[in-house]
Amino acid sequence: MKDIERSLKATANKRRLAILKYLKLKREASVGDIADEINLSLKSTSRHLGVLTAVDILEKEQRSLQVFYRLSSAQKPIIRHLLTIL
Repeated sequence: MKDIERSLKATANKRRLAILKYLKLKREASVGDIADEINLSLKSTSRHLGVLTAVDILEKEQRSLQVFYRLSSAQKPIIRHLLTIL
């Protein structure tokens, strides 16, 4: 039950929902691309991405100087359902 609560709290933000919607369409994107898409600074975008990564909704991969994010391959059922309605 605690995992569900943490996941729902992490997604209860319009910017984070916008990030999830964007990554659902693009599959993978850099922090800069995500920040441009949601019209937010790199610092704030990174903070939101950190929240989503901490609850295993997103996975990240560092390539050279850039960090790329994608939806986690092991989604909890509640997050899979949320992604279907985004």
